[in-house]
Amino acid sequence: MFNFTPDIPMTNEEFRLLRDLIYQHCGLHFSEDNKYLLEKRLSKQVRHHKFKNFKDYYYLLRYGKTRDTELAQAIDLLTTNETYFFREESQLKTFAQEIVPELMARREKEGSRKLRLWSAGCSTGEEPYTLAMMLLEKPELREWDIDIIGTDISHRVLQVARKGIYGASSFRATDAQYIQRYFEENEGKYRILDEVRKLVGISHLNLFDQSRISLLGQMDAVFCRNVIIYFDLDAKKKVIDSFFNRLRPEGFLLLGHSESLMNITSRFSLRHFTHDMVYQRPATVAGTGTGGDS
Repeated sequence: MFNFTPDIPMTNEEFRLLRDLIYQHCGLHFSEDNKYLLEKRLSKQVRHHKFKNFKDYYYLLRYGKTRDTELAQAIDLLTTNETYFFREESQLKTFAQEIVPELMARREKEGSRKLRLWSAGCSTGEEPYTLAMMLLEKPELREWDIDIIGTDISHRVLQVARKGIYGASSFRATDAQYIQRYFEENEGKYRILDEVRKLVGISHLNLFDQSRISLLGQMDAVFCRNVIIYFDLDAKKKVIDSFFNRLRPEGFLLLGHSESLMNITSRFSLRHFTHDMVYQRPATVAGTGTGGDS
């Protein structure tokens, strides 16, 4: 005999309550067509707490003493975190070959030898570590202060990023020389070397948390690839505005190839490079004659 726990059905009212709560918390948008997805992924927690329905679970998320922890677990269950090293090669080539030299020239002109990059929605860490490896390949940056910040809303994936240990699927687009140079193998797994890790800081961040985002300071480039596709228009506008405010004048915003700022904002200009197109914050903000809060 098998012990089988039947799924608890989610009513339309429960779906709307949970959907709105999650949206208000972090901007993740679930349409009516995604009701089954929400039900399937959250039913585990409903059964864990021995609730008879999703409304009791909603009250726990909204009013319970452990609501912060419970919300974090719910977000872990609802987010998809598919990534790998050196994803979207043409964009990375543009960044390394054209954007970085431009940033270096600008920063040196300002009397600084520091570059700050933000990987927003870094998942298990492959993206910020990729950026670190690419910058380590540039001898002209050897004396520079490199600060790469990787953030995500999922505590589960951040644990993986902090460990820096990866399996074969993370290397589907990685040249063998990078694996040999920046990883050590142990029983079929690959641990990223401290030389790379010291350039990268990994931390938890909700892209709807304006007070926390303001503490990040100014960035030379923001990578947010394949993240805003999960937001509705209002949430996209809010998040993109945050990126705009965190970027230095003429800083760059790199989105996924399936993402665009069309109908979201006109504050960025679109730069055409040899291998790709990238969004850039203008040197001055229209109507103010300033470059923002740098």
